[in-house]
Amino acid sequence: MGDGDATGPLAGPSIRTIPDGDTLERLVCPDCGFVNYENPKVVVGSVAVWEDRILLCRRAIEPRRGFWTLPAGYLELNETAMDGARREAQEEANARLDIRGLLAVYSVPRISQIQLIYLADLVTPHVSPGEESLEVGLYHWDDIPWADIAFPSVKWALDHFMEVGDAREFIPRSNPPGEFGQMK
Repeated sequence: MGDGDATGPLAGPSIRTIPDGDTLERLVCPDCGFVNYENPKVVVGSVAVWEDRILLCRRAIEPRRGFWTLPAGYLELNETAMDGARREAQEEANARLDIRGLLAVYSVPRISQIQLIYLADLVTPHVSPGEESLEVGLYHWDDIPWADIAFPSVKWALDHFMEVGDAREFIPRSNPPGEFGQMK
């Protein structure tokens, strides 16, 4: 396949051009005019807590295999964001959630992601690794393996959780000033 080739709706060669009525270059089928919009991925997840402990999952998959993260992943088609966050917690940690509310919306343009992170209470403290986790654990704040956190947005969410604490109502946070998910 060449650089302008695609699969799926654009099974044959396509060209990058600005379609009529648009302002950005898109992949366009030269035969039928179908426009393949390449949009950001939506990630859903949660800071899930039991009493004063936070659920973390050690990744069994790339990227960042072996590093710690929150239960999170891509939103599926025909799924609400909250249902996606619940599903991810179930898949990664066999955890059931009672979602309090939207904790944060993060923009990570370098990988074209929008992340919706919820604050949730665990229904039970009984968690275990799912297929995408090497291990899971409930951590007190001072015991979090900070040096082995997988992604900048995980640290942001944990920090934002500390700002919110036990509140039942709060205003969703966003990226810390000047932060856009660059790996350091």
